[in-house]
Amino acid sequence: MGFFSRIITFFGLVLLAHAGYSAHEHTTLYSSVTLAASTSGTNPTTASNFFAVVPLDITIEALVSVVLVSTGLVLGAEKLKPITHGAWAGQIEREGGAKNPYKNLEIRSGFWDVRKSRREFADWMRTQGQENIIKS
Repeated sequence: MGFFSRIITFFGLVLLAHAGYSAHEHTTLYSSVTLAASTSGTNPTTASNFFAVVPLDITIEALVSVVLVSTGLVLGAEKLKPITHGAWAGQIEREGGAKNPYKNLEIRSGFWDVRKSRREFADWMRTQGQENIIKS
């Protein structure tokens, strides 16, 4: 589906660019006709009413191109991931490997245990104190 969706998206973008260019040309024509009507002394309101709205074919082309671009992007999108965290976490656990974003949290060293460190220091001090007593 990748190639087909890219073709649809590309064609939609070409149509969208053409619709934008056509709308620009139409507004340029509208401004020149309004300018000519105002300088020649004719009533500019009749000319502005005629050219004020973008023609229907340009509007339809723009809408069709937006639909084509949207369809191409949707067809080319990846498969959706599960919404619930439990289903997603289960899928990650089954696949394992580098896709697990929590892998670093699981393999990191734990927090510093103050009580364990105090106990180790006290044991070390006791052994150091006994060695000092024996040496002297």
